[in-house]
Amino acid sequence: MESFGQKVIRFHQQLVYTGKKLPEGIRIMNPFRESLKAPAILEAFAAKFLHTGDQRHILLGINPGRFGGGITGIPFTDPKRLKEVCGIPYDGPMAHEPSSVFIYDMIAAYGGPIDFYNRFYINSPCPLGFVQEKDNGKEVNYNYYDSAALTAAARPFMISSLRNLIALGIFTDTAICLGTGKNVKFLQGLNDEFGFFQKIIALEHPRYIMQYKSREKHYYIDKYLTALQSM
Repeated sequence: MESFGQKVIRFHQQLVYTGKKLPEGIRIMNPFRESLKAPAILEAFAAKFLHTGDQRHILLGINPGRFGGGITGIPFTDPKRLKEVCGIPYDGPMAHEPSSVFIYDMIAAYGGPIDFYNRFYINSPCPLGFVQEKDNGKEVNYNYYDSAALTAAARPFMISSLRNLIALGIFTDTAICLGTGKNVKFLQGLNDEFGFFQKIIALEHPRYIMQYKSREKHYYIDKYLTALQSM
C-alpha cells in the first residue's frame, strides 16, 4: 500500500506552475526545481512523519515563503525547526521564519510532530511561492492575493492544485484556512464554486499572530488546538 508520504513526494515532484502568465516583476518560487536540498528533505520528512497510509485533515496556508517552505520544501518549516524539532539534517544557512516558530510551538502543544503529522497535513491553495523583484534588486515574498492580476493568473493553477492535494488522501469534511482575511475569502469563494470541503474553519495566520499578537501567542495556540480537536 502506498503511504501518504509517497503520494506527497510524487505531488511535489510533478509540481509545475500551469497558470496564466504572471504579472511583470513576479516570478515563481519552486524549491523542488531550484534546489538540490528540497527533494531529499521531503523524502526524509515523509519517511519520518507521513509513512502511514492514513488520511489526513488539511491546514491551508497562502503560498510558501522564502525562508520556510521556499527553502526546505516543507510548508511552514524553516531550516531551524527542520533540524532542531523535526530532527532532519540540514547543512545550509539557518534561515528564520516567524510563521514556522508559531506552527511548531502549536505542534509541540498538540503533542509533537509525530502525533500532529499522523493526523494533519499542511500545504497551501497555492503550493508554489511567488517573489517580487524590487528596484534595488532584492526579492521579497509576494502572496497570490497581493494583486488582482496575480490572483487571476494563478487561479486555474490553484484549483488544479487543490484537487490534487485532496486526491493525496485528504478528508473533505473540514479544512482549516490559515488567514481570516483575504485568504479565507478567496478560498471560501473557490469552495462555494467547486465544493472541495463541507466546511472551512478560518484561523488567524501565524505571521499575523507573531507580528501583531505575539504576547497573546498562547491564546492563539489554544484556539488552534480547539479547532484541531474538533476535526
